[in-house]
Amino acid sequence: MRIGVLGAGQLGRMLALAGYPLAKTFVFYDMSGSPSAGLGEVIIDREGQYQDDFLSRVDRVTYEFEHLPVDVAEKLAKEKPVHPCPRALQVCQNRELEKTLFGELGIPTPDWKIADSAESLKAAAEELGCPVVAKSNTEGYDGKGQAVLRSPDDAEQAWADIGHPRLIVEKFVDFKREVSIIAVRAEDGDLAFYPMAENSHHEGILRYSIAPAPDLQASIQDDAERYIRALLNELNYVGVLTLELFETEDGLVANEMAPRVHNSGHWTIEGAMTSQFENHIRAVSGHHLGSVEARGLSCMINIIGEHGETERILELPYAHLHLYNKGERAGRKLGHVNVLADSYEELVWRVRNCAQFLPGSPEFKSSLTPRG
Repeated sequence: MRIGVLGAGQLGRMLALAGYPLAKTFVFYDMSGSPSAGLGEVIIDREGQYQDDFLSRVDRVTYEFEHLPVDVAEKLAKEKPVHPCPRALQVCQNRELEKTLFGELGIPTPDWKIADSAESLKAAAEELGCPVVAKSNTEGYDGKGQAVLRSPDDAEQAWADIGHPRLIVEKFVDFKREVSIIAVRAEDGDLAFYPMAENSHHEGILRYSIAPAPDLQASIQDDAERYIRALLNELNYVGVLTLELFETEDGLVANEMAPRVHNSGHWTIEGAMTSQFENHIRAVSGHHLGSVEARGLSCMINIIGEHGETERILELPYAHLHLYNKGERAGRKLGHVNVLADSYEELVWRVRNCAQFLPGSPEFKSSLTPRG
């Protein structure tokens, strides 16, 4: 089976690496002009001239990046199966649509309002009560296109800094930790849920993910599964979906969803019986899903900006290095390391030992390491 992938970054690369053992071949369709997948056939099409050529080379289509034109996905879907569906892409690209859908499905969210000027941003901050987080309603990821307002008087500067004509303004959530759940839905509606991960961000970029999340109450996992199941079924979704959440004293609050394999699921490559990448390929190809059971305890460390001492990491028997074949640049995701252990205490030590070889890695802090 020939699978077409919209986008040609590291997520597409890892999808292909998971799909080759299943006898899949891959064609990447890149509209940015800067592909980095580094394998498979790549069609670069900034002007949309080669869509028919792309379609002639593939049997099914998926995507590894949600910031692409919905009309392209809709056009392709008229000719070949596209998973996940274009509607999922449309919802995830628009935070207002996303939060509205969450509300309709009974998924808790922060209180929110829409602002289309500096004045309405100030009014929203006053009504919601500061602090609030203002985000561009479309576009923006990895901390880009957003600002925290500590006072309504910050509105004018925040509006200018974000530079987007429409913002979603959310009441700041007092959370214990950030978590995520990754689920996969097959063409026949079969569902599978990975153990939840605890995530640690630094400067808006994910740096560490621990799975299964430590000290997680069964009711929290159940609630997360209920929320993401509602999304999967409502969208008639096929493939991997990620739901990012805040865990608070009163339960879970949804942040956003991503219609694709996700950074917080990279631990599954070594840490689960079937990785998120293989399960996505299985789902979009019409196959049965693989087991999502964890093999033990895992922590994913993102490699950001500089590769660091990769040879030292390769010496560690419990570390698995994944490099994306990308050049160094500040803030750029260059790869990740999956660290495995049999106990959380051992995991903390191993993660810290590994992170010392990665320049700029923030101190490893989680619910396992009390914050000072």
